Amino acid sequence: MLIKEAHTSDWPAIWPFFHRIVAAGETFTYPVDLGREEGRDWWLLPEPDRTVVAVDDSGTILGTAKMNRNHMGNAGHIASASFMVDPAHEGRGVGRALGEYAVKWAREAGFRAMQFNAVVETNVRAVGLYRSLGFEVLGTLPEGFRHPVRGYVGLHIMHRAL
Repeated sequence: MLIKEAHTSDWPAIWPFFHRIVAAGETFTYPVDLGREEGRDWWLLPEPDRTVVAVDDSGTILGTAKMNRNHMGNAGHIASASFMVDPAHEGRGVGRALGEYAVKWAREAGFRAMQFNAVVETNVRAVGLYRSLGFEVLGTLPEGFRHPVRGYVGLHIMHRAL
């Protein structure tokens, strides 16, 4: 698996799973009816932020991550990231590879910590992965997310020092 910078030319391959994940409304705080162009603009970030794709040997995009400054000004030393793995490629270590890449990127970019602002508590695979990467739950916003099946569930704020 190779992780490389994402370009607008990658968006047609990202969009189908991005759309499926967002429209399901189970893990992201994005509007479930988010359109293709708006989604592209939200996901493909310009420098100094970074968006990457994980590809296999044939060039198939398996997943994607975006990394960015979490806050500005005097809180600009904290990074954040978001991840999406194509459901057709789950369980192959794509999320872990993207997570490790994001932590390394943030450290090398000079950030002091990473914070994930809204990890849906019912997304147990992501929570477990982030914990294994050294993140801890700082707090949970009770009923901060309206899950389409489970109703109102908590949103974790997760953090790790770099």
